[in-house]
This record gives sequence, structure tokens and C-alpha cells, in this order.
Amino acid sequence: MEELFKRISAEEFAKLDFRKVTLVDLREPDEVLVSRIDGAINIPFSGFASKLDTIPKDKPVYVYCRVGDWSEEIADILADRGYDVTNLEGGFQAYKALSDSKTEGEKSKKPELIFIDAKNLMCPGPIVKVADALREKPVGTVAKVEATEDAFYSDIKVWCERTGNILNTIEITDGIIKANITKAMPKKHTSGTSERNDKTFVVFSGDLDKTIAAFIMANGAAAMGRNVTMFFTFWGLNILRRSNKVKLKKSFIEKMFGFMMPRGSVKLGLSRMNMGGVGAKMIRGIMKKKGISSLEELISDAISHGVNVVACQMSMDIMGIHQEELIDGVSLGGVSTFHGSGETIPNIV
Repeated sequence: MEELFKRISAEEFAKLDFRKVTLVDLREPDEVLVSRIDGAINIPFSGFASKLDTIPKDKPVYVYCRVGDWSEEIADILADRGYDVTNLEGGFQAYKALSDSKTEGEKSKKPELIFIDAKNLMCPGPIVKVADALREKPVGTVAKVEATEDAFYSDIKVWCERTGNILNTIEITDGIIKANITKAMPKKHTSGTSERNDKTFVVFSGDLDKTIAAFIMANGAAAMGRNVTMFFTFWGLNILRRSNKVKLKKSFIEKMFGFMMPRGSVKLGLSRMNMGGVGAKMIRGIMKKKGISSLEELISDAISHGVNVVACQMSMDIMGIHQEELIDGVSLGGVSTFHGSGETIPNIV
């Protein structure tokens, strides 16, 4: 026997303009109190017969119960009496499940809010911390950053401009720089423009101060999304040596070179005012007091953030340094590696 009433899915029902139809809710009053559709007429299934005539015929009628079974019977009765009637498949339960899933979906689209405490950090600490915090976050994430280094006020503006992220607001309150940032799609750099993507540093010197400067710049460039290569040659190779002695078979000349050169970053002296190593200790002490990362921390951060640390093979051969003597994370390369690593004019340190 052909059904006289129509059926509608929860998805289609949700798209209706409820102002243009008559909704009849067949659930019990206690169920309606918990959750309801505004404008619906509540006629409990148990008392439907006595209120059948109260349903208007001037609009299409949509009936529903809790799960859609009782409403089928009522839809059949109404259709028999000349109503343009439709039954909600799955009932109010199906409609509510659909509505709840949409609500959860909308909630998931709301931007995530994070707080980044970069106070008492010195360059490149604040920028690196912001970059790390946002790296794995989805586009649209909003970060509230607080920093105390004066340079951060300028640095964060440039960082946002070059990385494509959005600096919503920035202000200074009681000595604290507060920046509000929205993560955006990474900025694409066009080949041949003034904004080159890669950075290359040639580390030629083995001086503590120059090495610190090189790694601060490299970490800052990596935090801005640049591909960074640090090419270590001649005296710069001493920075990459392990601090502990590695037993290797070497020639007399190689042994002499190894004896006279500093073994590792901890042994480096200053280019000026070294004073037999006292100056280097003073610089390290000041850095620690002011919250600046040590050279060893800067090296570790650079390698962990993807900076390509390359030791010049030719210089190693001349100075008698073997690969086994180098710290982890260092690769070997030559002039082709250097020239192919960056589009910019290299910075020689």
C-alpha cells in the first residue's frame, strides 16, 4: 500500500525554514523541557487523539517523536485527513545528533589561543621561542607573547613581515612588550626578488665572540623560516671539535696541530681582550647572568632547528682533523656545497 505521507532525513530537515512550516513535537513534556525546537507545537503521542483538530492545515506539517516510529503512525493519520504531512526519519534524536556534530565542528574551527612567555630571554631567544611555539600549530592560532628585551619590539615586527604571520597588536606596558600574533600561511618567496630565502654563513674564525654572533644570527634566520647553512673552514673547525680527546692514528704534524688548537667551543678565546682566557670567562659569566644562551646551547639549538652545519673537508685534511673528532650533527662538504647552499651573499665571520 502506498504511503500518503512523505519522509525527510535529519540533514534535509535541518535546512528547512521552520517559519514556513508547522512543526508537531510528539514527545512527552519532560523531554521537550530538556531540548526543543522553537515554535514547535507539543502534542504528546499519548494525548494526540484529543488534540488532533488543533493542528492547522495552512502550512505543510512536519511531525517527529523521539526516534521516528510513533510519528510514522501520526503522519499516516494526518495524511488520511488531508494534511500535507512529512515524518522526520530518526526523530528528534537524529536531528539533535546532527546539530551537536555541527556545533562541535564550529567549536573546532575557533582559533586556538596560546600564551608564550619570552620574558627575561635575550636575542635570539624570544624569536626562537615564538617560532617553536607556532611551528606545529594550525593556521589561525592566536598567540599572546610577552617579552622584556627591548629589541623584541622591532624583531617581532620584522619576523611577522618576513614569515607572513599577522601582528595584530603590539604594546609596551610596565616594561613588558606584549604582542598578539595570528599564525598565517607561510609567506612564499619569489626567486629573483630582493627577499631571498636562504642564508649562508662562512665561519672562518675560531674566536668566541665571533662564533657567538654567527650562531645568534643563524638561529634568528632559522626562526624566520630561512634555510640556513653554516660553513666552517680553517680555524672555525675548532668550534666543531669534541671537547673530549678522541683516540685516532695521526701523523706527527696532525698531532702538533691538534695540540696547539683549542678542542671544542668551551676552549675558545676572545678576538680582543682575551687576557689569557680570563676575558672569555667574563663574557660567559655576563651572558649567563643576563639570560643569554651559552655558545653550546646556541650550537645545539641551531642543529635541532635544522641549520645545516658543514665542515670543510679540505680544511680538515690540511689541519689534521678527522670526522670522528667532530660533534654530532655535522656534515662534510666542499666548495660546491657552499655555493649551492644559499642564494644570498654569504656572511663571513
